[in-house]
This record gives sequence, C-alpha cells and structure tokens, in this order.
Amino acid sequence: MAFSELEQRRVERAVSAYVEEKRPAPPIRPSLDIGFRVRGQSVEIFEIRPYWRDESQIMEQSIAKATYVKTRNSWKIFWKRADLKWHVYEPQARVRSIEDFLKVVDDDHYGCFWG
Repeated sequence: MAFSELEQRRVERAVSAYVEEKRPAPPIRPSLDIGFRVRGQSVEIFEIRPYWRDESQIMEQSIAKATYVKTRNSWKIFWKRADLKWHVYEPQARVRSIEDFLKVVDDDHYGCFWG
C-alpha cells in the first residue's frame, strides 16, 4: 500500500530539502547531480551523471534507499553493494522517521553511501 497524499508530500518535502542541500553548485550539475524518487513505500537517492562512453546519455547511480514498513512504523535502510543489489544497512537497519534515515545517510560512518 502506498503512502497517503499527506504522507507522500511530507516525505518528498524532507528528502527534497536534503537533496537540495547536497547538490553540487549549478555549474557542476550537468556533470554531476543528485536526485531522488518516491515509489510505493520506498525512497531512493541517486547520483545523476553523463554516461562515460556517450555523454549524451544520462545514467543514475544509486546511493541509498529506505522502505517504510507500516506494521513496524519504521524505515528499513538499504545500500547498494558492488554486486549492484540492495543490502540492509547492518550498522543501523531501521529508523523511526524519514529524517532519521537522512541523518544516517548524511553521517555515512562506514562509507557505504557517499564513499
């Protein structure tokens, strides 16, 4: 089940503010930018950059993902490993709010999200 409209707007507002703070300066954005999407119960943050072989093509590289688990009233945190699959972020697998998720991604103690 997807978020209600109110929940969706609240999540989008929080993630949008975080992404806007992290985005590079406007002159750099054609070469590197940051975006996000909300699908169903999940939020994904990703880098946007030109494909290295053909700069006319744009590629996305996932940074972090959180999925809301309504039955537990918590967000499950994932990171994408070198095998290109999502894995639970073991140091802190769950948080209570979208803001807590963004703080974990921002702190990135183990270099899983921002490298």
